[in-house]
Amino acid sequence: MSRRSIDPARLLRRISTLGEIGRDAEGRLVRLAASDSEKLGRDQFVAWLEEAGLEVAVDHIGNIFGIWNGAGGEEKPIMIGSHIDTVINAGIYDGCYGVLAGLEVIQTLKDEGFEPSRPIVVAAFTNEEGVRYAPDMMGSLVYSGGLDVAAALKTLGTDGTLLGDELARIGYAGTHAPGFMTPHAYVELHIEQGPVLEREGLSVGAVENLQGISWQRVTIDGDANHAGTTPISMRRDAGYAAARVIAFLRDRAKSSNTPTVATVGCIAFEPNAINVIPSRATFTVDLRDPDEDRLKEEEAALAAFLELLSAEEKVGISAERLARFEPVKFDSAIVRLIEAAAGDRGLACRRMTSGAGHDAQMIARIAPSAMIFVPSRSGISHNPKEFTTDVDLIAGANILLDVVCGLATGELPE
Repeated sequence: MSRRSIDPARLLRRISTLGEIGRDAEGRLVRLAASDSEKLGRDQFVAWLEEAGLEVAVDHIGNIFGIWNGAGGEEKPIMIGSHIDTVINAGIYDGCYGVLAGLEVIQTLKDEGFEPSRPIVVAAFTNEEGVRYAPDMMGSLVYSGGLDVAAALKTLGTDGTLLGDELARIGYAGTHAPGFMTPHAYVELHIEQGPVLEREGLSVGAVENLQGISWQRVTIDGDANHAGTTPISMRRDAGYAAARVIAFLRDRAKSSNTPTVATVGCIAFEPNAINVIPSRATFTVDLRDPDEDRLKEEEAALAAFLELLSAEEKVGISAERLARFEPVKFDSAIVRLIEAAAGDRGLACRRMTSGAGHDAQMIARIAPSAMIFVPSRSGISHNPKEFTTDVDLIAGANILLDVVCGLATGELPE
């Protein structure tokens, strides 16, 4: 395995610089997809690509690629990367670390005169977070053929804008068709966004699979009535029915010996008055499990409970599917390569499941893929308190460097 090393100061400086781009008047980091603030981040990333001597390509959905053809320009490329759009009031590492570490790996190899057997490409995918435009992971989904690019460009944002119009406005409606390069392999380096590695005192996670995700919106219709004069036995209380669903999901997940998780993240009552029984409750349900059969079981259990609840509480209930992604199993050879790279550098490593969605799950549709995790302090992410130590950031980038070298030279562990 290679014992090359990235330039730590260059990587950390770029992470810090990008982390200051897109601050609002309150000092919050807000780089929503295709916004003015994200344009500034994109412009900086492209400037760094050009500084590194890479060919810059942008596709129709705004995905940005820095391409190093090397000696094997006709071969399928090794692709590394992530995203640079953020949530509202974000931390500086989510997504950005993987993109900038990918650039650092290429620049290190170029500086050292490495001769890759195939092109190496760093990618920054559009709208991974899905805050302004839905669905999330849109750029990689379009790139892998899972969503028509014309339909994606017509997506209406939360602010009434169209994604295609905004990409054109900020200068990132590219000329390449999505999928113009089919990767030989894809590797994404990311902070864990969870507490497992820190809790177990480990430096590296070799991500072997990614949870399936089921998103639904549930609407419960009852009757609004006076909170003081209507006996409990005579109520059709949509709020109470919603509470029963939340408790059901929590109790079912806690009593299971599986990794299933369930979350109600959004909820709204109508008429939303302190002294009125809710006539309507609308809420979201997020179900996740790394096994497709178990995920289906959880969906079926929820559907059966909603039917029972409707009869018991005499309320109307409907459920709308918002998104559905099957679990992803990453490429076992790349996972072994990550483990071998960690071991070669004397770093403690474990195989693990990703509980969050990532661009890697989309690119896995068209190429062997895997992910590398480094620890997140207290598991915090999507929050300005998001933090990973410099030591772990550097270690993860060096693991990525070794993995890319292994993929570029064919040095794969058995």
